[in-house]
Amino acid sequence: MKQSILIQSGSSRDIQFTLENGAGSDAVHTTPVYAYAVCALQTDSRLEGIGLALTLGAGNKLVCDAIDYLVRHVEGREINELMADFGSTYKKMADDPNLRWLGPHKGVVHLALASVVNACFDLWAKSRCQPLWQLLIDLSPEELIATLDFSYYEDILPREEALSLIKSQAAGKESRLGILKDGYPGYDTSIGWFNYTDEQVITNIKKSIDLGFTALKLKVGSANADRDIRRAELVRNAAGPQARIMLDANQQWNLPKAIAICKKLMAIDPFFVEEPTHPDDILAHLHLSKEMSIPIALGEHVPNKIMFKNFIQSGCMSYNQVDAVRVGGVSEFLLISLLSRKFNIPVLPHVGDMGQIHQHLVLYNHISLGHPAILLEHIPHLKEYFKFPARVLGGRYKTPQDPGASTDFKEFVLEKMALYH
Repeated sequence: MKQSILIQSGSSRDIQFTLENGAGSDAVHTTPVYAYAVCALQTDSRLEGIGLALTLGAGNKLVCDAIDYLVRHVEGREINELMADFGSTYKKMADDPNLRWLGPHKGVVHLALASVVNACFDLWAKSRCQPLWQLLIDLSPEELIATLDFSYYEDILPREEALSLIKSQAAGKESRLGILKDGYPGYDTSIGWFNYTDEQVITNIKKSIDLGFTALKLKVGSANADRDIRRAELVRNAAGPQARIMLDANQQWNLPKAIAICKKLMAIDPFFVEEPTHPDDILAHLHLSKEMSIPIALGEHVPNKIMFKNFIQSGCMSYNQVDAVRVGGVSEFLLISLLSRKFNIPVLPHVGDMGQIHQHLVLYNHISLGHPAILLEHIPHLKEYFKFPARVLGGRYKTPQDPGASTDFKEFVLEKMALYH
């Protein structure tokens, strides 16, 4: 069922949450503030499109200012007409000449683009009374392709090839629908935040396993490498030999240090090491991948499709952690997923949205693109603030059923925000 809905105006909302007791801490952020630069699209109906981009504190206001500029590209547009050729509007926003000097396609302006794009997809799904995953898998390949901007991908994934790739997966689509009932497997990031004591980590591991998780992540990247190695061994011993253990260095090692530490960490058989060095240094990642056997996961701080294009082709990326609230929203996420599928690199998103949007996107990736359903990160610290929080039971994400992208906040959050500002 389609509703004709006009986007009358758009505006930003600055929503921030201070985490406590060491939650969210890593080698960079010792006292993190999880912040969302929110795009809200007001319409001629009761529906509102809500998009998210993640930041970590004071910079959130800069992204909100950029949102307030970019929304002019979608104001006055009917949502179905807009999304029928959204790739063209996406390109106009991404290449806006007034902001291009500030990017292009990275930093504040690209985060703002993510928020606006995500709001459009949320509104589109709501206009059809569908959860986002359902909307995406119901679209014809041609309709899906029309939401993407293939600029600079013509040499590696032209539009016609992307269309053929989607169509080639149709034969197995029915058999992959079982994931909707079974739930998408998750992994627990929250057992091993950087500032947690060893005792907290051990306690958290036991709780996590009791909740059904079989995959866990530890934050590393300490100034003292011995601490990382000791804590990694502690996690392996507490979780047991069958558990998948991921390690996240949050970009803290230069190449020589990454090589040396990763070779020692190989002893605990990690499932992957995440962001082992500077996120722009493709050659360093490539060199590291040849020096040690731990799979490399990256993408949390890879800002756009061009950087992903180069990382994917380089051969150093084992797992693609593209994040729809970091790159240019759902549209760019889907394009990067298509390229990753071509190169048979699994997509395990980083969840700056706390898994709210990504629980929809991984279902599309698996059902329509044939990506393997491996794992989706789970971080529960903000679930009380969302109107339709992601639900994880028995270590698996339950399939969302409410219309939209699961990005609506509860009323008390909006009221608190209004008082704060």
